[in-house]
Amino acid sequence: MHETVLSALADGVLTLTLNRPDKLNSFNDDMHRALRAGLERAHDDAGVRAVLLTGTGRGFCAGQDLGDRDPAKGAPPPDLGRTLETFYNPNLRLIRSLEKPVVCAVNGVAAGAGANIALACDIVLAAKSAKFIQAFAKIGLIPDAGGSWSLPRLVGEARAKALTLTAEPLPAEKAADWGLIWKAVEDADLMDQATALARSLAAGPTLGLGLTKRLIQAAATNSLDEQLDMERDCQQAAGRSADYAEGVAAFLEKRPATFQGK
Repeated sequence: MHETVLSALADGVLTLTLNRPDKLNSFNDDMHRALRAGLERAHDDAGVRAVLLTGTGRGFCAGQDLGDRDPAKGAPPPDLGRTLETFYNPNLRLIRSLEKPVVCAVNGVAAGAGANIALACDIVLAAKSAKFIQAFAKIGLIPDAGGSWSLPRLVGEARAKALTLTAEPLPAEKAADWGLIWKAVEDADLMDQATALARSLAAGPTLGLGLTKRLIQAAATNSLDEQLDMERDCQQAAGRSADYAEGVAAFLEKRPATFQGK
């Protein structure tokens, strides 16, 4: 059976590769389920210390496969809210709640929900040839897969509205300039750089990195007092970790730290 998501674990990095290249890696039900299985493994497997998400072929992800959601075939209109509740929303929640770094390597066009799944990840690198397209307005829909939440937080309300209302493609280099993603790199260098970054994060202090991710995500809605209290609690937990003890010992002994992710 054709694998819609390829999964490989090496050096603590679980690489999940969207694998419907003939459809620009657009989602069907099987691919939704396969991505969810990979993300659940990342949550449950202590051997996974970072995730790298990418796509095969010339696109990262074109969003939903509209052939599976075509209202013009004589059937009743599809329940797209159910599609979100059953498939997209659980995967977005898994990415955001995973207390391990998630790197996304956008190797080509990222459109609709495909763009917003990428933006849910912690660090996004994109090939310079890639484009981000909030394509929903082209088919009479609203931005989903967390896009209406992430876009204004990343680029501000004015740019978020313009991107979603016009569906104008945003080139990777401009996306980096706007702060939508971390950086745009040469196409030939994308996977090498993304893999090296994911491996570096996987070799880091996993507990501390996970707590950092939790803090940064909470800051958008916390008051200063709430954030200070949360910092206190998270630092207390980090300070009791084996990785903190190793980090201090390595610093004092003037040697590289060897973190175990504990």
